[in-house]
Amino acid sequence: MAAALILLSAAPSLALDAAYRAESASPPAAVWSKIGDFCGIAQWHPAVESCALSAKDGATLRTLALKGGGAILEKLEARDDAARSYSYSIISSPLPVRDYQSVISVVPTGSGSAVVWTGKFNARDASDADALKTIEGIYKAGADVLVK
Repeated sequence: MAAALILLSAAPSLALDAAYRAESASPPAAVWSKIGDFCGIAQWHPAVESCALSAKDGATLRTLALKGGGAILEKLEARDDAARSYSYSIISSPLPVRDYQSVISVVPTGSGSAVVWTGKFNARDASDADALKTIEGIYKAGADVLVK
């Protein structure tokens, strides 16, 4: 119990929560086939020019080259193909966030599906409102493309 309390107190407290949900008439399996590839984001997110996979210490990493310049290094934290979901964290990026953790998933809805993208993070070199607006804009831009 004492060890758990020490770990909890050492973990960063994440001040901001971002979320976006986009509905699709397509079945969940069809939408997951686009999202499920961790480096496939370069095929559907309008801000991503390219993606390169790598590995370090047993972890799967992706480096996203952004259109207009800049790069984001992300780590795959967990993946559940049966639940059509994966979580990842940002190692380094030009985004105004730190301690970023995110989950993207596809859930069934009636005869279609929904892309659900959520994140927890702290603002870095920006106001909370600006950091939240940036991340929510990223989620909206990507998810809206996926459901069209």
